[in-house]
This record gives sequence, C-alpha cells and structure tokens, in this order.
Amino acid sequence: MKIIFITGLSFFMSLLAYVTPVKETRQTTIPVCHTPGNDMSLLAANPAFQQLHISPLPFTYKGAGEMVTFPTPDGQSASGFMIKSQKPSDKWLLVYQEWWGLNDNIKKEAEKYYSDLKDVNVLALDMYDGKVATEPSEAGKLMSAASKDRLASIMKGGIAYAGPKAEFASVGWCFGGMLSLQSAMLEGKQAKGCVMYYGRPEQDVEKLKTLNTDVIGFFGTQDKGITPESVKTFEENMQKAGEKLTVKMYDAGHGFANPSNPVYNKEAAADSYKLALAYLKSKLKA
Repeated sequence: MKIIFITGLSFFMSLLAYVTPVKETRQTTIPVCHTPGNDMSLLAANPAFQQLHISPLPFTYKGAGEMVTFPTPDGQSASGFMIKSQKPSDKWLLVYQEWWGLNDNIKKEAEKYYSDLKDVNVLALDMYDGKVATEPSEAGKLMSAASKDRLASIMKGGIAYAGPKAEFASVGWCFGGMLSLQSAMLEGKQAKGCVMYYGRPEQDVEKLKTLNTDVIGFFGTQDKGITPESVKTFEENMQKAGEKLTVKMYDAGHGFANPSNPVYNKEAAADSYKLALAYLKSKLKA
C-alpha cells in the first residue's frame, strides 16, 4: 500500500509538563537496538539519551477521570487513568505515557484528547505499575527495567477491559510512541488508528503485517535517538508489509512535542496537534 510522506516545519501540540527551559547540549549519536527488556532499553540507559530530557515541574492534575484496575493475562492486575464517555460508546483512545510514567501531565493530556474528540472513552495505561519518575536517570532505569512481557500483558489487559466490541486508536510519545504501535498490533481487527511520536519503530516485517490499521508517525530530523535513518527503514518495512504509513518529519530533535525541550516550537506544535486530532476524529467517528 502507498506510503504518504509529508514534509514541513510544523509540529505537535503543547504536550506534557510545563517546565523551565534549560540550555540544550549538542546531541550525540545514540545506538538503538533490541534488548532483553524492551526495544528501547539500551536507549533509556544511555546517558546521552537521558540528557535529551529535562525533569518536569511538579504538577497536580485536577480534572475529570479516575483510576481503574483490571486483570492482566499474566495473572496480575494493572491500572489506568480512565475518562468515560458521557454517552455510551465503543470508541476508545489508548494513551501511552512518556518514559516518566503515568504522571499528572499525562492525565492532563488524556483529558485534552477526551474534550476534543468527544464521545470517546480515553484510557491512559500505567505501564510502570504505579512507579513515576521525576529525574531523567530515574526514568531511564524504569524504562530499561520494563519487561517486554509485562508491557504486553498490561496492553492486553487494557484492551480486554474495553471489551470485544471496542474500536481502538492509540497515541503515545517516545517510549509511548513505541507502545502505541505495539498496541495497534495487539488490538487485531479492533484497531482503527495509531499515532506515534518519535518512538522506536517496529522493524520486523512479519509483525508489521499483523496491523489492521494505518499509522501516522511524527519524527525529528535532528533526533539522535530515533534517527531519520531508522524512520526511513520503518517506511521501507511498512511498504514491504503492505501497510499504510504517513510520516511527518520536523526540523527538530528528540522530544520536540514536549515544551520542556529547547527545540519546542509553539506554532508547529499547534499545527501538528491539529493533524493528529483530525486523524483520530476520522478513525473514531460514530
């Protein structure tokens, strides 16, 4: 199927924490490879990658929604932040955290999607089982330690919680960008849409063939973690798999959607959010 490649300098919404700006150090090339833990484990443990993020300011979410708990296939339980549609709906948006964990900033972003999408259930899954980081080194440890099997079990538990009639779209950033794509594959025929931001792409063509939805991805030309070369390989592999992929590259580095990052661009953020929202509305329409 055809891959659509969009160029431009525009970029994503005002996401996550409002934090104090810091000087950005020159990014160095960071290796990305498969690991025993999860596909971003070595990346998370790399100090250079950790330096691409700065700590979010303390923020307390005061809005709609509640924490819910559900069983997982591995015999444990998991939780997530849930905002239920005011009208009965089988439309669901699964929200996947950055490497910090399910913090109050993610809850705030979940509410923003909920408000803008309307009549959609929004579930932000807790991929760290209650742990939340506030410092880059701490976040790196949590992401490195996240077991691929446990991550998959949490996603499967969230999908089952929504029920067999649910129709899903997913969105995530960085670690969550990778998880958004993995989630879409686990959702099977219930998958309707997938948005990923600078997360590590799945490069296994056979796994990509299991997708039942197209994918839209936002990446940075200056990203030294998820490099333009890895994105190009992703495009090629999606084409080999016969899957539809829309890519938008921005003249930015890793984490460009987070206002804590010095590469953040307000105008581009608003433009990209508009694109993401339009995509999700088209996938989750009644």
